[in-house]
Amino acid sequence: MKRRAFLVDDEALALKRLARLLEATGRVEIVGQTTNAVGAAAAIADARAEIVFLDISMPERDGFEVCAELPPTTMVVFTTAHDEHALRAFSTAAIDYLLKPIRAEDLARALDKLDHLRASPDADAQLAGAVAARILASRPQRIASRLGDKIHLVELDRITHFAAEDKLTYAVTPERSYVVDPSINDLESSYAAAGFFRIHRATLVRLAAIVELHAAPDGTRVRLGSGGELAVARERVRALKDKLGLG
Repeated sequence: MKRRAFLVDDEALALKRLARLLEATGRVEIVGQTTNAVGAAAAIADARAEIVFLDISMPERDGFEVCAELPPTTMVVFTTAHDEHALRAFSTAAIDYLLKPIRAEDLARALDKLDHLRASPDADAQLAGAVAARILASRPQRIASRLGDKIHLVELDRITHFAAEDKLTYAVTPERSYVVDPSINDLESSYAAAGFFRIHRATLVRLAAIVELHAAPDGTRVRLGSGGELAVARERVRALKDKLGLG
């Protein structure tokens, strides 16, 4: 019997692609889909969906908020372009966590897990640990800096922050700065799970490098253990405090 599936993603193209992949499996019946996170929980309930493929990063309401409104018997597979939410995702008893662009083999794995969990209610804890370990193991630990015909590999835990300036991007360590190829946007996507946080359109800081958050005449700033200070955009202050556990 096909599982009743509901899809939630604020990007219409992502919904269309996921629906196409699911239909190709022949294992689910898509009973609804929406780009509106605000009304998603009610629509899922009305559709009597058994499994929900739920995007995490959405405007107005994120996937975790939607998930909190679902009946406990509803199985959830989170979908996202970033792996920074992995451990929190599994704390909600999600059966899987798929990184975009979603691959057919990963989707098949998620459906296999659904079948397995229905047969074995104790499997969810083992599942969470196994997939979280896979995500952590695959996390990038170094970034390349090219200078002429030489490539220098910089350890992530030595980098205090990334900064964009004069059309170049720098990986900054206490000793020196290294020019790197990715943009700040790309670095945010790649290294958010490694503890880096966007505090300004041109700055991505390693949270563990921050030793102080304080108000300055020109706005909020963070002080780094290496001695430098960085400006925090006004619209990022609240999110940074949340990340630092400052309430």
